[in-house]
Amino acid sequence: MTDLKIREFPDEKPVRMTVALPPDIHRDLLAYAALLSGNDGATDPARLVAPMLRQFMMSDKGFARARRQVKAAPSKK
Repeated sequence: MTDLKIREFPDEKPVRMTVALPPDIHRDLLAYAALLSGNDGATDPARLVAPMLRQFMMSDKGFARARRQVKAAPSKK
């Protein structure tokens, strides 16, 4: 199997959002889902969005640094 970053889906209660994707992103999402599910085509491409966003945010060093700074800042009450 192809070495993909997204391998499984967490079992969590989702929060619904509606997003509009450019056609090229949608095609890539469909292709990723097809690779992930193999020949059975059972992976719903919409289920990939949350794990992909999670992976992206976890790998974003600037986001992690900014988040640490916000958590470390004393609250103003």
